[in-house]
Amino acid sequence: MQQQADLYTNQYVLSGMICKTPKFSQSPAGIPHCIFVLEHKSMQVEAELNRNSYVRLQVVASGETFQDQTQHLYVGQAIQVRGFLNRHESRNGLSQLVLHAQHIERIN
Repeated sequence: MQQQADLYTNQYVLSGMICKTPKFSQSPAGIPHCIFVLEHKSMQVEAELNRNSYVRLQVVASGETFQDQTQHLYVGQAIQVRGFLNRHESRNGLSQLVLHAQHIERIN
């Protein structure tokens, strides 16, 4: 029997510009992480009206797969990230929505 959590979908795609210098770290288990912030600006249609959309979202790219790819990320670079959303809690108890990358693509 499938667990109920397996029945839900959590996929998100966001394109934009990197707006904070990527930071690199390694977990105690030796897993490499790259953390950066992606800024998205666009015009969306809602209720048949134009609406400005502005999003700044922290992105985490973890694992060997992203190690080479993230070494060349820089502020001002346009990329598209596909992954899943997860809630992170800071040391002071504030929660934040974070995009965990499963695919990163440069936009020319």
